[in-house]
Amino acid sequence: MSNGKKVKWSLEADYLQACNCDYGCPCEFEARPTQGFCDGMGAWRINRGRYGRLSLNGLALGFVAHWPGALHEGNGTLALFIEQKANPKQREALMKIATGQEGGMPFEIIAKTISKLLDPQYVTFDFKIKDK
Repeated sequence: MSNGKKVKWSLEADYLQACNCDYGCPCEFEARPTQGFCDGMGAWRINRGRYGRLSLNGLALGFVAHWPGALHEGNGTLALFIEQKANPKQREALMKIATGQEGGMPFEIIAKTISKLLDPQYVTFDFKIKDK
């Protein structure tokens, strides 16, 4: 997986996110965060996903992040949470995707705003979406 070529990947997922800003999140539009800093979290429940030929179906990926100013100004700290049941290859794939190493949105853009990446945590996810 480290021959210099990017691995083709895809995710079809349910996604949730929240932050400390007012509704509409000014950071999404390169504006100042409501409180002057950004604390955000998000998670993906991967319904169908691939990393090359590796299946990511049924796994989950989450994050918690802090930016001391506007997100687009960078200097963020990121903690990643990866589904505990993922095998070592799936864990590596999700880390590469989430840290923007394989390109693609939104990960590639967000990764450019992060200056400190904390060690990943392997956890159990429990998604409940009404009427789904």
